[in-house]
Amino acid sequence: MKLTILGCHSATPQVDINPTAQILEIKNHTFLIDCGEGTQVELRRNKVKFSRVKHIFISHLHGDHCFGLAGLISTFNLLTREADLHIYAPRGLKEVITLQMKLSGSWTSYQLIFHELSSTQSELIFEDEKVEVYTIPLDHRIYTNGFLFKEKLGERKLNMNNVLNADIDVAYYRKLKQGADVPNKSGATVKNESVTLDPKPPKSYAFCSDTAYNEAIVPIIKGVDVLYHEATFLEKNADLAQPTKHSTAIQAATIAKKANAGELILGHYSTRYNGLEEFKTEAQSVFKNVHLARDGRQFDYSKL
Repeated sequence: MKLTILGCHSATPQVDINPTAQILEIKNHTFLIDCGEGTQVELRRNKVKFSRVKHIFISHLHGDHCFGLAGLISTFNLLTREADLHIYAPRGLKEVITLQMKLSGSWTSYQLIFHELSSTQSELIFEDEKVEVYTIPLDHRIYTNGFLFKEKLGERKLNMNNVLNADIDVAYYRKLKQGADVPNKSGATVKNESVTLDPKPPKSYAFCSDTAYNEAIVPIIKGVDVLYHEATFLEKNADLAQPTKHSTAIQAATIAKKANAGELILGHYSTRYNGLEEFKTEAQSVFKNVHLARDGRQFDYSKL
């Protein structure tokens, strides 16, 4: 699991900072999460292959989270994309994108598949044999979801010394990886745990974009390995958080602590602040394992 921050600030893009967008690489998937202005430029800057992006998750329809999508869809078309593109987003985005393409005569040569979201309860929106993705209902000024990405438990690993000593035919290796007991060449049953090793624990990542402090999400993200939670304001501006339905760094850290998260990544900083270190300092007064999202920063969890 690897996370690349393409943009992590709120409101308007500036010369050296970008609005929200992330790439999550997990179990051979390359998921794009939110798509603020400038996302396709940051994809190039971070050497992300456009062709690998097959699923895009949009948290809500404020511009700093989705205004880069129409341009990215158009660029995919100019690059003669053929693969389907799945977009998971609040109801209404399909209408917006379709109208843009209609009025500009820019219909795609590939298939756009919209998965429109409207539930206020957490729901499974994507699943294959390796990964599940759930929505995290958030509390913002308009309908908003975060997303919980969860690896499924992988196959068991062969302990080859033990497998060879047990004289097991190679034809049974697949069943061993799947956890089954198998016969050896003499017909005796070999217990799976005697010749295999446990798979790596499945990893999980929760993306919580724009939201007021909301303890209702804690049961959904309980025990998550990595939590990204917006921290638009410092505590000195806490009076602005509730009216705008945003969070402070301390509130984000409180959610991380209550959820027993492995680590917390802060982001979505207001551009009113000149530096970011104070966000980390405030959050660490509540929850120790805190990191700051910065444009272009990568977090590699392959050894987690």
